[in-house]
Amino acid sequence: MRKTILLTLALIAGAATPAFAANPNVLDIKHSITDDAIVFPETFEQDTQKLLEGWYMRNYTASDDSYASKKDANVSDEEITRRLSAIPTTIELPFNSIVRQYIDRYTKNSRPQVAAILGLGIYYMPIFEQALEERGLPQELKYLPVIESGLDPNAVSRHGATGLWQLMLATGKGLGLECNSLVDERRDPYASSRAAADLLKQLYDTYGDWSLTIAAYNSGPGAVNKAIRRSGIDASKADFWSIYPYLSEQTRGYVPMFIAATYVMTYYPQHNINPVLPTKPLVTDTIGVTERVHFDQISAVLGIPADEIRILNPQYREGIIPGTPERAYMLALPSRQVQAYIMSHDQIVGYEAEKYSRRLTAEPGLPETAALEPEPSAEEQLPEAQPEKTASAGGAVTVTHKVAKGETLSSIADKYGVSAADIRTANSLRRNAVRVGQMLTINDVAPDKAAVAKQAPEPALVASNDKPAVAPKKAPAKKKEAPKKSKKNTRSKSTTHKIKSGENLGSIARKYGTTVSAIKKANGMKSDAIRAGATLKIPAKK
Repeated sequence: MRKTILLTLALIAGAATPAFAANPNVLDIKHSITDDAIVFPETFEQDTQKLLEGWYMRNYTASDDSYASKKDANVSDEEITRRLSAIPTTIELPFNSIVRQYIDRYTKNSRPQVAAILGLGIYYMPIFEQALEERGLPQELKYLPVIESGLDPNAVSRHGATGLWQLMLATGKGLGLECNSLVDERRDPYASSRAAADLLKQLYDTYGDWSLTIAAYNSGPGAVNKAIRRSGIDASKADFWSIYPYLSEQTRGYVPMFIAATYVMTYYPQHNINPVLPTKPLVTDTIGVTERVHFDQISAVLGIPADEIRILNPQYREGIIPGTPERAYMLALPSRQVQAYIMSHDQIVGYEAEKYSRRLTAEPGLPETAALEPEPSAEEQLPEAQPEKTASAGGAVTVTHKVAKGETLSSIADKYGVSAADIRTANSLRRNAVRVGQMLTINDVAPDKAAVAKQAPEPALVASNDKPAVAPKKAPAKKKEAPKKSKKNTRSKSTTHKIKSGENLGSIARKYGTTVSAIKKANGMKSDAIRAGATLKIPAKK
C-alpha cells in the first residue's frame, strides 16, 4: 500500500521524490503500480467501422460477428498473469492493474476492432515477422503496429507520424525511406517494416532493455533519457516501470498497451473473439517498373480493381508509379497478375498515354503571329529563289518556305502536312512565333504537298537614292488549274493508328493523306506531343 501511495503522489506532482527513487522495493513496482489517469493512445480510438468496411475486408474476408453475441469471458488476474508468463519471448511482460485496464479495453469494448485487426494480420504479420527475423529481433515486436496504426498503412497522426509503424518524416528519411509528393515509403509495408526493425535494433543497442526500447520508439530517446535523469536512478538499472512517473501521459500507456496487445493477439479465442477469415488467398509478388505508370492504366488493361492496387501499394500517394530507366519502383500485384503485367507491358504504358503523360517541355503562351517580330527591312523583302526541293527517303522532299504576312507556324505546318514541332526542330526555333520574310526549312514534305504549296516569287522593290522604293506593276495572275485529286488514301470512314517509335504527327498525317490539325482536332489534342503505343483516331478524308 505504501508503494502505491508513493506512486500516486509522484503522479500528481509530476515527479518522484528522492525517497521513492531510493525505495528498496522499486524493482517490484512493475507488478503493483496503479494509475487512475490512463490516457489511451489516439490510434487506439480510430474508427473501427473504417477497418471493417475497407476494400480488403469486403473482398477477401468473411466477417464473423460472433464477438457481438458472445460476451467476454471472465478471466482472473492470476490467470492472465499465468498466460503472459507462458508466452515464449525475451521481452518481459509483467502484469499489473494498468495492463489489466488495457486488456479489458481490447476484450470488452473493442471486440469488433480486434476481429478486424486479426483479419488484417493474416496479410501483414508475415511481412513484419520477416523484417524482425532478418535483424534477430523478438517476434512479439510485430504487435507494435497494432497499437501504432491499427494495421492501417495510411494512418496519419495529428503530429504527422505516418504508416503502419507511425514513423515521423525526419525519422523515415533518416532511415533511408523515400518521402515526397508521389512516394511515401513510410506507407510501404515492406520498406517501413525494415526501417522500423532497424530503428528498434538501434534503440535496443542503446538501452539494453526492451521496455525502455519500446518507450523510446514511441516518445523518442530524448524523452526517455530525460526521464531517467529526473528519476535519479542509475541508467544501467532503469527500466520503463522505474521511470514511469517521469514520462508523458501518452508514453506511460505505451508499454502497458503493447503487453495487452501481445496478450490479446495470442489469447483472443479464450475471450470469444474470432478473426475475420480470408475467403480467398491473397498471394502477392512484385515487379520492377521502369516507366511512369498510373494505377488506372494497370487496372484498365489487366482488369484489376484500382482499389486493390492501392491496398497492395499504399506508398504511391497519387496512384502514380514514377519509374525511370535509372530507377525501378516495385509494384506489388496478386501473383497470378505479375506475368500478365509483363505480357501486357506495352499495352499498359500506351493506354490513354496522352491523358496520363507528363509534359517535358513547354512553350510560353504567346500568340503565333508575325506581329511579335519587327517588320522586315527592304533588303529582307527582295525576291528569293524558287523554293529548293531536295529528295529524301520515301520520295519526301525538303522545301524552303518564305513566311508570308498572316501565316503562323501551325498554318505552315498544315500546308506541308508536317507538325509545328518538326519545323521548330529543323530551324532551331525556341518558340512558335515567326516573322514575315523569314525562310524556313521544311523536311519530309510529300511531293503532292510540295507541289500544291509551291510559292510564287514576290515582286522586287526597286530602291534608289533619290526616289522612294516603288513596287513594279504586277502582271495579271494566271488562273491555276485545280490539282487532280489522287485516289490514293481515299477513305470514306475514319480509322485508327497505333503510334510506333520514331513517328510524329506529320509523318502520320502524310501516311493517311490528312493534316496535323485534323488529327489533333479528332483526338482533342492541344499539343503535338505523342507517345509510342498510344492509339490515334484518323479522321475520314474529305
